[in-house]
Amino acid sequence: MVSGDESQQVRLMEGISAFQSARMRAFWDDILNHLRGKPAELLSFDDVKERLRLREESYKGLQNVPIDQIAGSVGRYRDFTSSFLPKSGKMQERWSRVYAEANGMRGLPPIELYKVGDVYFVRDGNHRVSVARRMGAKTIEAHVTELQTPIELHPGMSAQELDDAACYADFVTVTGLQRTRPHHQPIILSEPSRYSDLLGHIHLQRSFLEKARGQEVSIEEAAADWYDNVYRPAVSLIRKYDMLRHDSNRTEGDLYLWLVDHLSEVKEAYGNQAPARTFSDALVDFLSERRIPVPKDLLQEDDSSVILTRPEVKRMLEEYQERERIAEGVINGNGH
Repeated sequence: MVSGDESQQVRLMEGISAFQSARMRAFWDDILNHLRGKPAELLSFDDVKERLRLREESYKGLQNVPIDQIAGSVGRYRDFTSSFLPKSGKMQERWSRVYAEANGMRGLPPIELYKVGDVYFVRDGNHRVSVARRMGAKTIEAHVTELQTPIELHPGMSAQELDDAACYADFVTVTGLQRTRPHHQPIILSEPSRYSDLLGHIHLQRSFLEKARGQEVSIEEAAADWYDNVYRPAVSLIRKYDMLRHDSNRTEGDLYLWLVDHLSEVKEAYGNQAPARTFSDALVDFLSERRIPVPKDLLQEDDSSVILTRPEVKRMLEEYQERERIAEGVINGNGH
């Protein structure tokens, strides 16, 4: 009969063997990921938190979490590959002991995770995740704390994709849409640099509102009004006529910008006699330019769109940026 100590020793030896196999797999995975241009290490929680300006968190309880959605770590993201294989031989003793514990009578205690979007980050339990994944487990028990974000985050994101997501996070933070319109549809752009154009639209909307109301309007209030009365109606038309099927490379946000740019160009060329005056008119032009049949209902659409011109948008954005520079200079000058 095998004693408890002997059984533990057997499991430990199995753990050492499993670790060495995992280390070899990590070596080859690093090479393949490098050749394919894929991330070779885990996502850094602190980096993602800072880029996406994450602040509020809430405890979601004890859950069974899909292991393949655990793609980052709070402090050990450089110690493992993107698939949680150990990268250093110095980890053998601890990794092997966790492996032996996982195969024992008690098994492993729950780990602690942060959740951001569809991605989980290990707060405590990196070795347990590595061992469980190597053993073929599909889920792992974890205490989960979620940080809310309107950004679509998923495992396997590249550095460029994170940068793009950070641009949107900046836009949402500046406009306050996450607070004023917490359930707003994500505004995704293929060219993140064009979020500045959207910001120009919002500042022009702010100017319209201030003139109409005769009082100052906050950027958050203007952004909410722009979303409700400009952006969302345009997207509703885009969806109603399933416009993206004619150009799969565009997002709804891209097509919105095209519509505004097109209306601006037509207005600048024809002035008040412009043949295209609304979003529905622009959609007709979009289809006509591509020789796609125009639905009769679209020809009869009755929408009232706010037409923005590029010079106006550019001017408003430059004024906003100048105000920001002045404000920053005052703050720095006061030593705050």
